[in-house]
Amino acid sequence: MFDDFKAEFIDVEEASVFVRHGGDGPPVLLLHGHPRTSATWHRVAPLLAGRRFTVVCPDLRGYGRSRGPAPTADHAAHAKRAVAKDLAALMRSLGHTRYAVAGHDRGGAVALRLTLDHPGAVSRAAFLDCLPISEHLSRVNARFATQWWHWFFFAQPDVPERVINADPDAWYRGDPRTMGQENYDEWRQATRNPGVVRAMLEDYRAGLTIDARHEEADRAAGVRVSCPALVLWSLRDDLEDLYGDPLRIWRQWAGDVRGHGIDSGHHMAEEAPEDLTASLAGFLAN
Repeated sequence: MFDDFKAEFIDVEEASVFVRHGGDGPPVLLLHGHPRTSATWHRVAPLLAGRRFTVVCPDLRGYGRSRGPAPTADHAAHAKRAVAKDLAALMRSLGHTRYAVAGHDRGGAVALRLTLDHPGAVSRAAFLDCLPISEHLSRVNARFATQWWHWFFFAQPDVPERVINADPDAWYRGDPRTMGQENYDEWRQATRNPGVVRAMLEDYRAGLTIDARHEEADRAAGVRVSCPALVLWSLRDDLEDLYGDPLRIWRQWAGDVRGHGIDSGHHMAEEAPEDLTASLAGFLAN
């Protein structure tokens, strides 16, 4: 994977971030979702690099091989604000003061926080198969709770760790044929690490508490995404089924929003890399 990309660990204040980066041109930061690592971009990153972009793919704090501080009672150590701070420092250390960001799933929540907290650094933002966490929570009903029950299970203390770590392969079901063998192997190694599992759960615990409060405070203060935004969603997943047109919701957060569905399941970087790359490259180039 990632031929001609450099892989290294970079220390940024509270965290040690594992990152892959390569290419030459305008920088774009790609943020994975749960329970993936930066390897989820192994088909997209080379395509973007081939289109003359510098591509940066980190493991988020606590995921994969990145490490941050121990969990805290208020979950602030794994808040999206803390993760966004990691990434802003990472990009500065790589020499990028202004860049585009694309985040998938939980990485989309981090991309939103990075865009809101560091508006001078982010030139364009793409949100893939996600909404702001507070928008999900404001629409909770029986259907959402049934289909996305894992959000509330992950928020429970201690029990999810015991359940998942008892048989992580059964809990995190992956397919090497779809994911690619090396991506699958890296993902499987990560999900078998109890420390990674704990950090991934803290991501969700932060989402239902401190992250939601941060987003609600932004909405109350009128803080919005000031750069152009692209919203893409998987046509074979449930985001549009649950909420209707995702663009309608995202336009409450940003003034310049465009986007469309991708013919894919949830993990679009693995399942539809050419379509995703074309959409991202077209957005980033204009």
